[in-house]
Amino acid sequence: MRGTTGLAAGPWADRHAVIVGGRPGRVRLPGGAHGKLRPMTAGRLVLAATPIGDVEDASLRLRRLLAEADVVAAEDTRRLHALAARMGVKIGGRVVSFHEHNEVARAGELLDVVRGGGTVLVVTDAGMPTVSDPGFRVVGAAVEAGLPVTAAPGPSAVLTALALSGLPTDRFCFEGFPPRKSGERSRAFADLAGERRTMIFFESPRRLADTLVAMAAGFGSDRPAAVCRELTKTYEEVVRLPLGELAAWAAAREVLGEISVVVGGAPTRTASVADVVAEVLTRADNGERLKEAVAEVAEAAGVGKRELYAAAIAQRSRPVGSTRPAGN
Repeated sequence: MRGTTGLAAGPWADRHAVIVGGRPGRVRLPGGAHGKLRPMTAGRLVLAATPIGDVEDASLRLRRLLAEADVVAAEDTRRLHALAARMGVKIGGRVVSFHEHNEVARAGELLDVVRGGGTVLVVTDAGMPTVSDPGFRVVGAAVEAGLPVTAAPGPSAVLTALALSGLPTDRFCFEGFPPRKSGERSRAFADLAGERRTMIFFESPRRLADTLVAMAAGFGSDRPAAVCRELTKTYEEVVRLPLGELAAWAAAREVLGEISVVVGGAPTRTASVADVVAEVLTRADNGERLKEAVAEVAEAAGVGKRELYAAAIAQRSRPVGSTRPAGN
């Protein structure tokens, strides 16, 4: 629903909308709606995926929604207009900016359009809104308000990188961008060292080499991984190597473009409680809480937390010089 000074003039309050055909509850909208009939209760918020590179990946639904939505909320309005031109689509509704800096302020206005029966289309520069992009807050607000939310699925750098990586796809997690500061980044990777699912990250070209070095240190230099660059674009490239070799590869060249890093999950370990109880006690002696040390070591080693905790307590209570094996 379009107005001249705002996103909406109130719930279906366009002065030029008229009841047609003697059927209450249906209106004809002026201008971009081209006389189309639409139920007054048809308001909805729609998240639509846009191409991550190749414009031919744009779905028919995206094309239709761009032409028919009352309001299109775009991460970058200039890029949206450029995309629409490449697609040969004329945007029919009002276009407004919608990015991380104004999402909270803009959400109320967008939801007013939905309440009034209009369709609000949310798009980002590439891929699906809310996935490392704006959209999460307005979706949450719509859900809380009981307003309809739906999606027009499509291209996704996360799933494309996962599929091309050659790594297990049965269980995976998306970790977004790693922390920028080296210390925080190293701690984040240490926390994920025991993660057994395949992990997908985004990273900027200028931080890629440092990130791969930190990953090799945190996950192990022999952990299988893949760097996926410029997916669906002319210079698409997927490099599949152990993390240590990937770090050397990135350090030796200038890597440009949009980058996803896929890392294999931690291998299933065959360690026993007796093999790892000493590590728990060492960490506890260095000031870490025993329960926290047990939880992390148990997860990484694939042993039971209760058994490991009991073994650690038993080991601590033994007389100095005892040679009885831990965990028995």
